Amino acid sequence: MIDLLTAMKVDGLRSVNCFLIGYAPTLMSYKLFIPGPIAVSEKTLRAMAQPMIGHRSTDFVALYNSIQPELQALACTQDPVYISTSSAWGVMEGALRNVCQKKVLNCMNGAFSDKWYDVALRCGKAATALKFEWGQPVDPEAVRRELATGAYDAITLIHNETSCGCMSDLPAIMAVLREFPEVISIIDTVSSFSAVPIKKDELGIDVLITGSQKALALPPGLSLVSVSKRALERAAKAADRGYYFDFIEFQKNHENGMTPSTPVIPLIYALKSKLDDIKAEGLAARYARHARLNATVRAFVLAKGFKLFPKEGYGSVSLNCFANTLNLDLGALNKILKSKHQLVIDGGYGKLKGKTFRISNMGDETDETIAAMLKSLESALAETPKAAA
Repeated sequence: MIDLLTAMKVDGLRSVNCFLIGYAPTLMSYKLFIPGPIAVSEKTLRAMAQPMIGHRSTDFVALYNSIQPELQALACTQDPVYISTSSAWGVMEGALRNVCQKKVLNCMNGAFSDKWYDVALRCGKAATALKFEWGQPVDPEAVRRELATGAYDAITLIHNETSCGCMSDLPAIMAVLREFPEVISIIDTVSSFSAVPIKKDELGIDVLITGSQKALALPPGLSLVSVSKRALERAAKAADRGYYFDFIEFQKNHENGMTPSTPVIPLIYALKSKLDDIKAEGLAARYARHARLNATVRAFVLAKGFKLFPKEGYGSVSLNCFANTLNLDLGALNKILKSKHQLVIDGGYGKLKGKTFRISNMGDETDETIAAMLKSLESALAETPKAAA
């Protein structure tokens, strides 16, 4: 601790670099293969250590405007991509306040989509829970039947439900939603954005939301939201949309190259650095890498006798969720991985804890890093006892 405090007394930028780069390994000596937050590269950390600028300065306007073209390309949209200093849940809640005036249909097939229904109720919105078993994709026909009642003006969907590793068929669901132009779509792409192509404008997505700590491989604390013109028109009529997540305020400030409230400038520097990385790799190569690494992990674990938890054909591309069919002590497995191999996976979320385990392949992972992780996993599996009866 004394060394750390001494390092932070070093003047200027060098002290920040010393903390972020030189001392980070002593604070966390294992690598994350959980569904988020995920591992952050040294290049990204260094980007955060740039000198601070005023958030109402011309320097910030230049920074903000410089990343818009790449963000729009990544979201496949002509609409602006707003930057929010919050977790994605902030914008997810805010979206309800902006566009839901009558009733929202919450599509639920896992822990986080289940939570959106609870959030809607806490916001005082009339809501219906369209429930599917965890691990089952959202059924487009079930969505059509419910929307055909005419009761709704908004719908929420989590594209890639990380709690159970299930990725619903977004193009099929959006095809249904285009039949109901009065319904504003709010789509969570937090763990699929940049891992698979999501063509916002072509699909007709009204509100596309993502976060920094998943496939973008940035630290937590930043969310991105792209809003259609018709969603903005709906928001302008909402008397209770609040301020911090007010889409109209985002748009007004966006037109001036700014954010409504003080932004987390170091993370925006990191985002710019990451967008440079993505551009250099190329989107097609990035999507192919995620698919390839996901398939590698899946094939390895299935060969060990485990089974994929989500319905066949609907497994996530950015992580795998496996059923603990061998009844291993997943807590013991992670202790071995952490202490002997300096990495961790996830031992199941919510009601699936101990029954499933999840392994991320998103972000900056490569064939080499995934191969090394699987080698460690194989060794750890050999030492892991069965779970207590």
